[in-house]
Amino acid sequence: MASSLVFPAPPRNQTSLRIPRVASSLASNASTSSKEVVVVGGGIAGLAVSLALHRLGVSSLVLEQGRTLRTGGTSLTLFKNGWRVLDSLGVGDELRQNFLPVKGMIMKSNDGRELRSFSFDEEAPGQEVRAVERRVLLEMLANKLPPSTILYSSKVKSVNAQGKEGTMLELEDGRKILANILIGCDGVNSPIAKWMGFPEAKFVGHCAFRGMAHYPDGQPFESKVNYIYGRGLRAGFVPVSPSKIYWFICFNSNSPGSKNTDPSLLKKEASDLVRDFPSDLQDIIRNTEEEIIIKTPLVDRWLWPGLTPPAYKNGVVLVGDAWHPMTPNLGQGACCALEDSVVLATKLSGSIGKGQDAVNQALREYANDRWQRVFPLTVRANLVGSLVQWDNPLVCALRNGVLIPKIVRLGPFLEHTNFECDLLEPVGSS
Repeated sequence: MASSLVFPAPPRNQTSLRIPRVASSLASNASTSSKEVVVVGGGIAGLAVSLALHRLGVSSLVLEQGRTLRTGGTSLTLFKNGWRVLDSLGVGDELRQNFLPVKGMIMKSNDGRELRSFSFDEEAPGQEVRAVERRVLLEMLANKLPPSTILYSSKVKSVNAQGKEGTMLELEDGRKILANILIGCDGVNSPIAKWMGFPEAKFVGHCAFRGMAHYPDGQPFESKVNYIYGRGLRAGFVPVSPSKIYWFICFNSNSPGSKNTDPSLLKKEASDLVRDFPSDLQDIIRNTEEEIIIKTPLVDRWLWPGLTPPAYKNGVVLVGDAWHPMTPNLGQGACCALEDSVVLATKLSGSIGKGQDAVNQALREYANDRWQRVFPLTVRANLVGSLVQWDNPLVCALRNGVLIPKIVRLGPFLEHTNFECDLLEPVGSS
């Protein structure tokens, strides 16, 4: 691992909403400040780990490069493992009030023929699935943190190891922060991961459109996940609330392609891809505002033992997509980041104040525990994506005629959502 690195942060093009309650800033003329725990990145992983630490009595500083929370994006589907973490963080019940419980799953071919229908209650008892707006989740996590936890307009310019003293962060505006413990939650293109020697996430050969349709007078769809399979192309949608539908389109591509930022062209490209799919999907796309549609290449990083660096070193550790980006084929990216947050906070909270050796031991235990969980899931998500993105007509016929109707079983397929964690009781609670 390099002892120091100067890097530009990746560009962001996301809408935002100011949360004045937690916005904060250090004095611009301050030379160097010291913090016990610094979290880089104010996304789901960063806010979750900060909140988990707070509930265990450990304060942290979250550095967010945006001027406000970056609340762009659409929706994410959370399974029961994600909800167990949100319950432990004290936000689960409040979130549930905003989003519909998903009752099952329907799989169709692109000509509209139903291949299989599942009920979660019947085939996966105890499962909990809801599609959650990213904006609402971020705002709720942020508002549970103490004031001045999040430091906005704080783009990291360089990282320098300081031995036993910790890690020095220099921000773009010249401020410096010495962190005893540095937690990298800065996403797929993580500069902290790059500094630790991790390779860039690898493009897997698929790109995806995502969007959120709005039906002001009420959306007409049953509360089930809908999957539609074509050749080298698949799509899906799921009700989020009584008025909103989250949808996606995944298609094969030889390269990530150039970044198209014209909203009208993105909407047309998405609609053209599925012009031969069921009319419901076209209607959903028509009811989506152009500015809400995003297009991204799908990437992941396989954490090969002995080849990939460990997730921690000398008081620095990675969480979520910064460490283990995975494709969305199992719906586990956000869920695993949430799992990371409570596991890390629980292990780390007992080591604070006991010296660097104790901290590194806690980080080592976190990395070992989580690697056993996230590496197999990353591989599995990749393989599932490759299977359902088949474009050979004979193989697609086998998938639609045999694999989905006769072989797939929902219960075993969702076993990876079995994750339990204790409630993180706030300090001082009885």
